Amino acid sequence: MLERIGRRAGDPLLAAVQMLLLALGLAALFSASHFYAERVFQDPYHLVKRQLSFALIGLAACGLCARAPLALVRKATPVLLAVAFLLCLATFLPGLGRPVLGARRWIFLFGQSFEPLELAKLAVVLYLASILAKKQERMDDPFNSLIPPLIVVLAFAGVVYLQKDFSTAVFLLVIALCMFLMAQVRLLYFILLALLFLPLGGLLLFTQAYRVERLIAFFNPLADPAGSGYQLIAARSALVGGGLWGRGLGRGVKSLGVLPEAHSDFIFAVIGEEAGFLGVLFVLFLFILFAWRGYAVAYRAQDAFSAFLAFGLTTTIFLQALLNFAVVTGLVPSTGIPLPFISAGGSCLVTSLAMSGLLLNLSRQKEAG
Repeated sequence: MLERIGRRAGDPLLAAVQMLLLALGLAALFSASHFYAERVFQDPYHLVKRQLSFALIGLAACGLCARAPLALVRKATPVLLAVAFLLCLATFLPGLGRPVLGARRWIFLFGQSFEPLELAKLAVVLYLASILAKKQERMDDPFNSLIPPLIVVLAFAGVVYLQKDFSTAVFLLVIALCMFLMAQVRLLYFILLALLFLPLGGLLLFTQAYRVERLIAFFNPLADPAGSGYQLIAARSALVGGGLWGRGLGRGVKSLGVLPEAHSDFIFAVIGEEAGFLGVLFVLFLFILFAWRGYAVAYRAQDAFSAFLAFGLTTTIFLQALLNFAVVTGLVPSTGIPLPFISAGGSCLVTSLAMSGLLLNLSRQKEAG
């Protein structure tokens, strides 16, 4: 009986890590957002209640993805890809999309907001898994195996770039690169593409003043401590101030209006201040554990599509977490990429849980086989 339950649930350790990250995220979000929520919404629990509602939607999506037949998932991929692309384009339509913090990546409808690029991450991974599995015997032919999927990824990256989200555009390309490498596309092709696209990427990087300011703040935050360097200085101060054990849940000071985006992209700094170095290590350990189980699913997959899909989903979540850690600690420039399962934001949370559900599905298929 226990064996049958395990088969229905998928990898129990993967599911446990997902739920633990979700619970830790809700606790961290309250500490990081109560001051902001009280000031803006006159309710210290506002963002937590909102995140909890998205968590319930995400868990429903997780359960649906965990039980859906993989053949149906693969068949629905072109439709999902087209819908995701059209939704990304819809952010430019007056009345539907409008800029938030300088980026035009949100759709506003019926009083709710949605970030299509989160769905685009899932759609691109599904598409790449499907097409690479289909063309795995022809990887020596770049015009057949590399160029068609690359055009699709570049189309998504281009739209996201026009939304003024350079970091996510690059992130999509990096995910594609990782999946191409797993598919054993010849290294020579990547070198040629790098020679072509790196100068273009460098040119695009410096076309906006705020990107230059972020780079300056990354290399020398003290050059503008009250401006572009302020967020990084405050985040580092929070991490250092937490010491080994932390100040305690709800006792941090950086979330009291000192650290911008404390409840979103920089929530990891609040965790460091309140849970200390040990708390930071524990969160990092959970994501490493998640990656280990996800890559194990990819390694043991029974077919190429399942292997590519498990690898792509795991890499998307794990790399996003590592980038968020790196930004908060000052190892890379600010990217605006949230921490999966933990940062405030319904689009990211629901998509992350859907990805996790697909991983559970893949692990269950393996067990059942």
